[in-house]
Amino acid sequence: MEQFSIGVDLGGTNLRSAVYTPDGGLQDKRSIRTRLEDGPNAVAEDICGMIAEARSSHPGQSCVGVCVGAPGPLELPIGRFHIPPNLPGWDGFTLSEVLQRNLDISFYIDNDANIAALAECHLGSGKQLGLDSLNMLTLGTGVGHGIIQDGRILHGANGLAGEAGHVAVYPDGEPCNCGNRGCLEMYATAKTFHREATRRAVAGAPGIRAMLERSPEASPSDLYALATTGDVDARAIFADSGRAIGICIASLINTMNPALVVVAGGISDAWPLLSPTIFGELESRSYIYRLTKPGSRFKRNTIVRRAELGPDAGLIGAALYPFVYGERQ
Repeated sequence: MEQFSIGVDLGGTNLRSAVYTPDGGLQDKRSIRTRLEDGPNAVAEDICGMIAEARSSHPGQSCVGVCVGAPGPLELPIGRFHIPPNLPGWDGFTLSEVLQRNLDISFYIDNDANIAALAECHLGSGKQLGLDSLNMLTLGTGVGHGIIQDGRILHGANGLAGEAGHVAVYPDGEPCNCGNRGCLEMYATAKTFHREATRRAVAGAPGIRAMLERSPEASPSDLYALATTGDVDARAIFADSGRAIGICIASLINTMNPALVVVAGGISDAWPLLSPTIFGELESRSYIYRLTKPGSRFKRNTIVRRAELGPDAGLIGAALYPFVYGERQ
């Protein structure tokens, strides 16, 4: 009997699910709007409904389990949310209690960045390079961070390991919603690219000013398109962001000596403009990187690259999760 799993990706805008089989990969993808206005119990009911639909569409097959990936902060393994910025009204909500009442199969809950990193390790860059450990930074609305060690997620004492987005790359920098200042999240997300573009436009950057006049809500993709035309001000924004990312990765390398660090998320589409200053900071701030980079004296190198899996990484990881964890219990 062929086995399958079900992955659910809980986002602030959309709720997505998919079925996964080892031979067929991701299939039967579904998406509905996340009903945040109706409260967490309503969304949890929708999750259970999507799981039931996925199971019923695969009669005669054995479901090995379900995994829900969700934005944090998320207390694990209990599955309790603690003031999640992308899920207003969910503070203190324990998703596992609803799933326990409604599901008769094994289920798992984990942080969405952890799950995306798991997929990248088992089916993306890790698989390509023959590695079972990595650090992954996901740059988008916020900065996610997942750590995979020996093929499994490194969770920490409370399930909160992997918050490099709140490493202070500039101690006296921009104030962050977390209460710190100068966090990486203030220099490598969609919101911060728009902030810096607005500042430069006010200061007299003609290309950026014209872009914002045409499209006041211009995205990082719009800014990237401008930068690829050679606009020096737009290119400088990406260089500054790459510098902040590089400072953070240098700290990770100095602390953990990882074999692989990957950068994912929508912002990573600008890798050609981000990477020069990323590697410049690695060279100047991490002697571990200088010792172990490709071409160095060490047989095992420290590799830093853009992630291979795209926007479905979180959904892939959620669907893969029951196979990875179920077979090792």
